[in-house]
Amino acid sequence: MAVLKEAVSLDYRETDLYQEPFRDYLTSKNMSANTICVYCYAVRQFFRIYEELTVATLQLYKVYLLEHYKPQTVNLRIRALNCYMEYLNHKEPKITMIKIQQKMYLDRIISQADYEYLKHRLWEDREFSYYFAIRFMAATGVRVSELVKFEVADVKFGFKDLYSKGNKMRRIYIPTALKQKTEKWLEEKGRSKGALFLNRFGNPITASGIRGQLKTFAVRYNFDPEVVYPHSFRHRFAKNFIEKSGDIALLSDLLGHESIETTRIYLRRSSSEQYQLINKIVDW
Repeated sequence: MAVLKEAVSLDYRETDLYQEPFRDYLTSKNMSANTICVYCYAVRQFFRIYEELTVATLQLYKVYLLEHYKPQTVNLRIRALNCYMEYLNHKEPKITMIKIQQKMYLDRIISQADYEYLKHRLWEDREFSYYFAIRFMAATGVRVSELVKFEVADVKFGFKDLYSKGNKMRRIYIPTALKQKTEKWLEEKGRSKGALFLNRFGNPITASGIRGQLKTFAVRYNFDPEVVYPHSFRHRFAKNFIEKSGDIALLSDLLGHESIETTRIYLRRSSSEQYQLINKIVDW
């Protein structure tokens, strides 16, 4: 493994080759293929802009990110560079993340009413793969990168075991009602094995394919595109679960959060929920 003492200087044209050990390092950490791709892209981007990796250029890179990207993307690129420094055994302090206001995070969750309407329209228009895709995300809290790994056999078992960083196992439970409806659909399609979610060509749907199609549905059904994206349904699951069970520890486990503090976001209310509550209780 390379060790960074003062600075790393690379021609960006050589970074693809140089990153192969870094890619192997990320794989050894059980990171998803999508995360590995994003992290490697961030490192390539950095070396296209700066010749050396130093404290100063890292701070300049952070400023560059803030000027060109949304806060979530900025933090993702920062995590990537921090991981790269860990790989290089860099002893300098990590780049600090930027704070994202929680209200923005909560306001971009699809409402229960819109979720129900979207389900209805997708079923009505026979968009069954996407009907079941959003139902699985909203009923299990699964990430879209995990959703595309589901197999027909998982439906029969009623759960899927997924492995994350550190070889930690997380079991995704499929609620009985959803399991039964999915089994009926698969039986009608004559499908008994293979990937659960297929596109119109009969190939497994990709995470990017789901993201793109959801934007299409948002336009088709007059939804706000800002709330129709895969993670929105994971958020919907979390909000519904915490409101009905109140068990934040179990929710944290189901979502696969490394810290329960990450899960506490769902104890907060969105701005629209705050407004409705104020109108309901303030009568003086």
